[in-house]
Amino acid sequence: MAPRDRRDQAGDYAALTQAVRELVEVMQEAGLLRLEVAHGDLRIELEAGATPASAKAATPSHNPLPVATPLPVPPLAEEAGTFTIDAPMVGTFYAAPAPDADPFVRVGDVVEPGQTVAIIEAMKIMNEIVAEQGGEVVALLVENGQAVEYGQPLMRLRPVTTGL
Repeated sequence: MAPRDRRDQAGDYAALTQAVRELVEVMQEAGLLRLEVAHGDLRIELEAGATPASAKAATPSHNPLPVATPLPVPPLAEEAGTFTIDAPMVGTFYAAPAPDADPFVRVGDVVEPGQTVAIIEAMKIMNEIVAEQGGEVVALLVENGQAVEYGQPLMRLRPVTTGL
């Protein structure tokens, strides 16, 4: 039984290693310095940083290539009584399920908790973005096809109260 367990562990390790390599590639292509990904109980945090001193000493000196850093995102003007739906991952934002389809939501639409409001494509996987709470869409903060970062606000909503 032990050899089978080792093979399963080796397969899991290989899959995890491949996933980390792909995440590093995403970071490099996007010029990101930090990336966090969570899926169920698995949480991966990657951060580009300075090389440890011991590794620097062993590395021949050379002129490093300049690293592209993302431009700072200007803070959004907060509208009293509103909340945002934020990107839970790095990827490409899509407002509709297909290029020729109507968008999931438009400004003025009222969404319900659990309703799909967008898709973010990450590593060739389409991830539905759902509203955690209901409200009226008052602003769409990103454009269809735009690259988004973890935690970036996607849309602003205003809670809707019903008078009973």
